[in-house]
Amino acid sequence: MDITCDKCKSNFRVPDEKIPAGLDSVPCPKCKNRIVLNTGQKTGELSLKEGPAGNSKSEDLSFDEAPLTDSYDASDKPFDFIEEEGKTALVCESDPERKKTIMHALHLMEFKITEAGNSRDVLKRMRYHVYDLIVLDEKFDNTNPDLNPIMMAIDRLQISTRRNIFVALISDRFRTMDNMTAFQKSVNIIINTKNMEDFGKILSRGITDHEYFYRVFKETMKKLGRA
Repeated sequence: MDITCDKCKSNFRVPDEKIPAGLDSVPCPKCKNRIVLNTGQKTGELSLKEGPAGNSKSEDLSFDEAPLTDSYDASDKPFDFIEEEGKTALVCESDPERKKTIMHALHLMEFKITEAGNSRDVLKRMRYHVYDLIVLDEKFDNTNPDLNPIMMAIDRLQISTRRNIFVALISDRFRTMDNMTAFQKSVNIIINTKNMEDFGKILSRGITDHEYFYRVFKETMKKLGRA
């Protein structure tokens, strides 16, 4: 769904399923003006209408369906970092040295980066954002990599959303670019911690292969009339 703010004319992209039921107003992440969500449109485009002048107070709204939060807080900025311009990345890494390597590589690749604090933070952000890239250490905020809640959340995403996210798994158990294991783990690429010095090169190659595959896929679907 395309969203346009009438005040500053900023354009945003938000999946329909990421907009909580009952959410009728949010602050624009660009101009900070209180805006009202007009969800009654049926044209596939959602317009952000400016609210009453001077009304900057945030209203708390209950999310019955929200597993991680009981109310909406404007500070969460659900539309932050999802502008149509530029690529977005979510980094889930606790090791300082590895994070430094990852951040440097992503800056060179011109990603707009969000650093995750913990699993709860990640899961809440994923409710509002569809990141182009998620870099996840399988032991991030979790001692058992086979029970990583972020991995479980990614695995439960709708396929139409999941195919637009490139997931790079950082692991000390599996070898780099082990495609079979990556498939089993529902990620796009695996990068072993021993190969972090080449993180940028490995990630760039993986993303290029991913984009080529889905370009062919999308073109095929279009020819079949399913796009």
